Amino acid sequence: MSKPEIADAAESLNTAVADILGSISQEREREIISRRFGLEDRKETLEQIGEMLGITRERVRQLEKAILTKLRASVAEDKLPSVNSAEKLVVSHLSEMGRGARMQNLTSHILGRDATLLERSAVAFLAELAPGLTVINENDDFYQSAVISSVGDEKSVKKQVEEIVKFIKKHGQPITAEAIHESMDYEHPQNIAALASISKKLAELKGNWGLIKWPTVNPKNIRDKIFVILDDNGKPMHFSEIAKAIKDSDFKRKNVTTQAIHNELIKDSRFVLIGRGIYALDSWGYSRGTVADIITDILKEADEPLHRDEIIKRVLDKRQVKETTILLNLQSKSQFKRVAKATYVFEQQQA
Repeated sequence: MSKPEIADAAESLNTAVADILGSISQEREREIISRRFGLEDRKETLEQIGEMLGITRERVRQLEKAILTKLRASVAEDKLPSVNSAEKLVVSHLSEMGRGARMQNLTSHILGRDATLLERSAVAFLAELAPGLTVINENDDFYQSAVISSVGDEKSVKKQVEEIVKFIKKHGQPITAEAIHESMDYEHPQNIAALASISKKLAELKGNWGLIKWPTVNPKNIRDKIFVILDDNGKPMHFSEIAKAIKDSDFKRKNVTTQAIHNELIKDSRFVLIGRGIYALDSWGYSRGTVADIITDILKEADEPLHRDEIIKRVLDKRQVKETTILLNLQSKSQFKRVAKATYVFEQQQA
């Protein structure tokens, strides 16, 4: 968006909110709405507002409900045209975002920058009154969000989100919205991603969706971030390369030292040292231990004499070391016995 477009969007939202508040004749009612939706400061509870106004919590709830009913009627009767204009703006941006979004992301998308809490509150308030929008209220399972009303009411939208959560959980590993779309009946993968973003049970990383507890989509500590970097790279990396990749990533709290990363690589059994400062994932088939340990495992598994070249080849599949290091171990370790020209067995095989 250009700067003039961003300015126009902000002006549209501000005008709509000002017009709504201006249409409320009683000061006490304006105070209730402004405080409940956080239009001038932080949002306040029914108890806090009741204490301030000297009325009960229940009375505040009743007044809030009655005021919103009147405001929705005014919008429906086109008595607040600025709200209809703001609604079209919001719907337009939601259409670009898959027809639904978290309120924070939606507001930032509209304004073309990170939105403040007050700006997010303004959009949430407008969405409550707009007939073309459905608001998902925040709780333990859902973020405060808005969707285009054609997607469904709040109950229906939550059901759709839970179906996606259930599908991902059953799948058992991170999956793209495109792959989910192949199995679920939604108009477009973007719709699935939009609905998934509403759930507090899910997280996304590099286009892959998974449960919030899965470190591959929601890495919380240094070790998880190292795992994600290695897994994404698909091949061994030096610890300094891993450190740089983490610093260049979109992770939160990514400013960690190279030494700290090296320390975590040493501690975690998922990471295997396969060369000088070079690490791989154990799931890739790399073995732990010294070069002599690797040679021992190879000869035991073969259960027959192996030529030096074959031993070197198999060791290099598991370690990034020099061939001379492998030869030195073969020739200097007593457990490896030469039984023919350049051919070796493990000593215990000669029983």
